[in-house]
Amino acid sequence: MRLDPFYLIVDSAAWIERLVPLGVKLVQLRIKDMPEAALREDIRRARALCAGAGCQLIVNDYWQIAIDEGCDFVHLGQEDLADADMAAIRAAGMKLGISTHDETELETALAAQPDYVALGPVYPTILKQMKWAPQGLDRLSTWRRRLGTLPLVAIGGLTVERLEGVFSHGADSAAVVTDITRHPDPEARTRAWIAATERWPGRD
Repeated sequence: MRLDPFYLIVDSAAWIERLVPLGVKLVQLRIKDMPEAALREDIRRARALCAGAGCQLIVNDYWQIAIDEGCDFVHLGQEDLADADMAAIRAAGMKLGISTHDETELETALAAQPDYVALGPVYPTILKQMKWAPQGLDRLSTWRRRLGTLPLVAIGGLTVERLEGVFSHGADSAAVVTDITRHPDPEARTRAWIAATERWPGRD
């Protein structure tokens, strides 16, 4: 499986409606603390928007709702992975991405036979407090060797200016949140990311 090298992460269908039409081909919907009815509606709306734009939607955490709503890709953190019904996820034909931050988590992720593994934070991030120190580019190279041909997603503190280093150290896709959503002009920054990743494998 190939992932688009530009992996956008947003927290609402409103962001998807705003940015995906610019040419985004891979987006994760990561919502926290929303009532279930509203959550289902946002996932349903995001799925429709992505389907219409030819964009791959990945739903974070809520694997059961993702199955119910006919989504085909879910991303799980380590805690979510421990609680997830892997048999149900596989029976639904869903693809699976898993977050990792250290060697133990990588072993746990690989045991679940994911479709990609994410490593982070590569650089310091302002998105949330992390108990892990920045992993750095050398750790990306290590994960690359461990994963073989399995896609590797880099996340944490990434900017357009840091893409060269991330990809040259083995990442297949670069995930971004705040460099776009907290930018004064998110649309312009999204276009900059698309332009910067055009030459990397995976972008059609």
